[in-house]
Amino acid sequence: METYSFLRAMADSWALLILVLIFVGVIVFVFRPGGRRAQKDAADSIFRNETRPARDDRKDDL
Repeated sequence: METYSFLRAMADSWALLILVLIFVGVIVFVFRPGGRRAQKDAADSIFRNETRPARDDRKDDL
């Protein structure tokens, strides 16, 4: 039972701490300064070609 007790203590304390730190890191990353432009671009990307189709800039080399 010694191994079980050790692993349970690790899971109770350190794993919880790591998960909380990851959660806080994600929240800080989302609300970081300068991230608004990237988030706005991602949110508006589905409407980018709403009024006309996108241009096809590829060259056909066939």
